[in-house]
Amino acid sequence: MYRQRIAGSLPDDARGEAGLIEQLSEPNAADVDEFRRGIEPLASSAKLGALLAQFPASFKDTAPSRDYLSTLLRTFADYDVAVELRHKSWSDRLDGTFALLNEIGAAWVQIDEPKFKFSIRQNYLPNIRSFYYMRLHGRNAQNWWRHSKSEDRYDYLYSADELKEFSETAGAARELVKKAYLYTNNHFSAKSVANAAMIKKQLGEPIEGEYPPEFVARYPELADVVTVAPSLLHGVTPSRTSS
Repeated sequence: MYRQRIAGSLPDDARGEAGLIEQLSEPNAADVDEFRRGIEPLASSAKLGALLAQFPASFKDTAPSRDYLSTLLRTFADYDVAVELRHKSWSDRLDGTFALLNEIGAAWVQIDEPKFKFSIRQNYLPNIRSFYYMRLHGRNAQNWWRHSKSEDRYDYLYSADELKEFSETAGAARELVKKAYLYTNNHFSAKSVANAAMIKKQLGEPIEGEYPPEFVARYPELADVVTVAPSLLHGVTPSRTSS
């Protein structure tokens, strides 16, 4: 996608220059330094959790890809790095993938998304002891590849039963690692927020803050989970019905 953007910004007579596009799209030392400066305030104040290195399904397990990933991990070895891989070639060669990630101490991101014949297969177990990283993208297979807007692919609300698998997995994983991260990326119409609250409920964690009544009306699954904001209830006394 980044290469396509660069190609689109070049003059017409330069768009066919594959070597030029490749060179421009590769990060250099100045790019790395600028990125480090950007995240340094978070890192120095202990507010930086982990860096996410996300790769598309087109990023396959090949020798050049392994070299690129190895270089990336070594470049940011002084940070916690989580690597999201989507093509099944990485799970087809488990030993090689584990060796590459574990050597640097990078976490293999466990993902849930629509499964296709080329999709990665994972067992949701942590590969390192320092931290665990899971992302839930939703299961909107129909709109995953064909959609009018990119956010349409994330138009999916997990049911409470569907979330139990991930809540139980995350609960077990955090007993094995120092820190666990679980992200809901089904952000269409704030469905990620609704599912995040449901996950916290299932994990027995406190759900802070108050939610607009319109939000709870849209997602009645939250009726017994969150507190409704009193300032928006026009004099009606709010109640928290969750235990």
